[in-house]
Amino acid sequence: MPLAPSAPLLAATPDWSCIERELDACGAAVLPGLLNPAACAALIALYDDPARFRSRVVMARHGFGRGEYQYFAAPLPPLVAGLRAALYPKLAAIANRWAAALGETGRFPDDHAAFLARCHAAGQTRPTPLLLRYGPGDYNCLHQDLYGAEVFPLQVVVLLSAPGADFSGGEFVLTEQRPRMQSRVEVVTLGRGDAVIFPVRHRPVRGTRGVYRVTMRHGVSRVRGGSRHTLGVIFHDAT
Repeated sequence: MPLAPSAPLLAATPDWSCIERELDACGAAVLPGLLNPAACAALIALYDDPARFRSRVVMARHGFGRGEYQYFAAPLPPLVAGLRAALYPKLAAIANRWAAALGETGRFPDDHAAFLARCHAAGQTRPTPLLLRYGPGDYNCLHQDLYGAEVFPLQVVVLLSAPGADFSGGEFVLTEQRPRMQSRVEVVTLGRGDAVIFPVRHRPVRGTRGVYRVTMRHGVSRVRGGSRHTLGVIFHDAT
């Protein structure tokens, strides 16, 4: 099945003002129906083709959890590269607004190719989009996807399997560590083909004394049965 770059994109324009409000309020926003079932199945089928990937990680060997994932090799499948390029400009506008709120001086270019050029100039040349596979009892510990000095502050995960039909359990989880407060947990409910946008490392939150930085981590709860596949779209490349 061909993986055309236009196949997964939404027919209707996402409500980016709503997405921004959700990200600001909760630290996560859902893009419903980003991938259709055929595109989800085509990506899952790639998992068993080693020629598509540059490395495979068995999480238990590194204390990351249980399950495994593979990083795509260059060139990326057109569908994955198309998603990266299509989502980046809107996310860059949000990222730049967040950077200004946090008092950071750096800004992100409007075009993803320009940002990748910046990554490559810094020695970050390996692609980071990945496919993840979980079976019964598998889970992903809370973590951040940082691969070098150049970090784009938002990333996207797309659920490729159908909850209730292909697997049970395996909820996507975010934690928010707030200064001088207990951590907050956000559980994001996704259907097959839905995507969640969330911070890689931190986000701005407005408090009584102005804007402060909160640290974010994400993971996956224990899969209770079946097989769960996801696509991770990270916008910075790795060293």
